[in-house]
Amino acid sequence: MSCSSRRMRAFKRWMNSQSIEYSNALDLITRQEDQQMYVNALCDIHEGDLIATIPKHSCLTVKSSGARPFIEDFCLEGYIALSVALMYEKSLGQQSPWFGYLQLLPDRNPDVPLLWSLDEIDELLLGTELHKTVKEDKALVYEDWKACIVPFVKSAPIQLNPDYFDLEQYLAAKSLISSRSFQIDDYYGFGMVPLADLFNHKTDGEDVHFTSVSSHSESDTDSSENIENPIDDYQNEDILCQNQNESTTDILEMIMVRDVKAGTEVFNTYGSMGNAALLHRYGFTEPDNPYNIVNIDLELVLQWSSSIFSRRHTRSRLSMWKKLHLCEFPGQQIDYFEISSDGEPEVELLKLIFIILLPEKAYNEFDRSKVALISDKKGIILSEISETNKKLLLTERVQGALLSLAGIRESCYGLRSMEDDVEALKACPFTNRKLYHSLVLRICERRILKKLRAYAYAGVRHLNVCNGSTSTLRKKFRKR
Repeated sequence: MSCSSRRMRAFKRWMNSQSIEYSNALDLITRQEDQQMYVNALCDIHEGDLIATIPKHSCLTVKSSGARPFIEDFCLEGYIALSVALMYEKSLGQQSPWFGYLQLLPDRNPDVPLLWSLDEIDELLLGTELHKTVKEDKALVYEDWKACIVPFVKSAPIQLNPDYFDLEQYLAAKSLISSRSFQIDDYYGFGMVPLADLFNHKTDGEDVHFTSVSSHSESDTDSSENIENPIDDYQNEDILCQNQNESTTDILEMIMVRDVKAGTEVFNTYGSMGNAALLHRYGFTEPDNPYNIVNIDLELVLQWSSSIFSRRHTRSRLSMWKKLHLCEFPGQQIDYFEISSDGEPEVELLKLIFIILLPEKAYNEFDRSKVALISDKKGIILSEISETNKKLLLTERVQGALLSLAGIRESCYGLRSMEDDVEALKACPFTNRKLYHSLVLRICERRILKKLRAYAYAGVRHLNVCNGSTSTLRKKFRKR
């Protein structure tokens, strides 16, 4: 019997001891070549079938961990608190109530970019949405460890082995929590949910939903609530309820939401997110993910503007755009603009470009009346422009600016072309997961930029035909 098979058998015995029940239609599998775990259907499973029940007390959370009193006394919260709980339980070895579960898990998730070296981040993520983010993450994690974990270990009322709480172990715990934790409820907060974390993700194609029910309730309908997907890195960490003494429900259920044929994998969903978010939090990507986006930073737009106009011009136009934006959305700051998977820029980017490109006379009139002229006879009120009518802003010059910005953003990926990336992906074995998923991310982002250029070119060609002109805006901008 292989080592992975022994660990799975031990996990099943542990689940039984914790009253975790699952359908005999499920096959829990560890793939031998890469030790990845997944769940298959041994027979046909139907929509509405209850396939698992998981008592909340079996979940590894701050509330259920033996480290709870020390964590709460030290006022740790959120991700840091759960990381300490996980490291503490791992430090206990076989004495931990969760040993049968923890021995099944990898020590860390090496596919999460937080655990990559700086050289790997610079080489594999250059130009992508994650390049800057992951480097910032690593710095923040180190600061958290030094400011919170080190003094916690020193001041704990019991002797803790510092080897289980060093920086590498903290990073390892963070990687597991990032890729395996679920929001449970207001009392338990979020934590590790045994069995549920074996189901892989499929965007818009999940087979099972995760719900919370009370075994003391007379009406399942009244007490049922959807369990949120694994927690978002960007949510407020202070999510633990301080005013409740017990959970209002005590059972988690997994219920089929579609039929699954025998021999096929059973999927859960982690939510609707693009490849940058999937790789960042879980360590994988999907080739045809419909939720992919590319961001164009505000700083990049300002650099483009300053290359054409004076800095004074850029600053004044930026100030005008900010005033208009804050009037519509008080307190909302924008540091970047999203380009959707189909290549459409968000309306605020078009508004900013439009204001930057207004001729001085039209700008002064706009400053006075808040009506911008787009032709001799037609004016628009920018506050009335939304995603539904944003094409009104697609003047010839705005479209040319989009072409320029797409080119600048594309240059962030370095000298290797998208065609080079495509060929590299074809030759890359899936077992080289870091390279494989970073290439998928680069390619999907660059395809969005290609669609953005097509979005701009389509408008340019239409206007040039209407004006009887064959010149391109790219050439016009070069002459300025």
